[in-house]
Amino acid sequence: MAESKLELVVFPIFKRNPIALLILGICSALAVTGQMATAFVMSVCVIFVTAFSSLTISIVRFQIPNSVRIGIQITVIATLVILVDQILKAFVFELSKQLSIYVGLIITNCIIMGRAEGFAMSNPPVASFLDGVGNGLGYSFILILVAFIRELFGSGSVFGYEIMRTVSNGGWYIPNGLLVLPASAFFLVALIIWAVRTALPDQQETE
Repeated sequence: MAESKLELVVFPIFKRNPIALLILGICSALAVTGQMATAFVMSVCVIFVTAFSSLTISIVRFQIPNSVRIGIQITVIATLVILVDQILKAFVFELSKQLSIYVGLIITNCIIMGRAEGFAMSNPPVASFLDGVGNGLGYSFILILVAFIRELFGSGSVFGYEIMRTVSNGGWYIPNGLLVLPASAFFLVALIIWAVRTALPDQQETE
């Protein structure tokens, strides 16, 4: 049964989250979650690219020859990523420097390619756009959650604002140095996946 418009947006956040269910797009989830600000900007970028690439590909899907469809999809996605990258450099240059190459690597995000090929090529534009928004939100949910834990317990702050005064600043909190390292994101993502699959047993893999 086809999903409603609301289900297209909500289900990818919890019920079939692309990171928790399919382990897609975790490279940037590991790399840009040291601070909430970079994770938030990356999330907005991925939501934008996923939604509008799915919309564009769905609109032109009947004009795309099957033999070159992957090339066309990559061209659409790459164009949107370049647009996003240029906007970041123009308006939030410092954040764009912190995100470094990871904005450009949105082109290779498996979630975006997966939705373009698996959904947008066989569904109408509005549904494809909402599916893109939903999957972008699902990716963002994990990204923001990991970034919140890493910045709060690794630096004692959220979005750069001090929440727990650290010992080095005359406070009581001793930051957990492990959470500053990118490897900590790997363990946090694994714990989130475990929690989601424990709460939703139907997502557990069977032997």
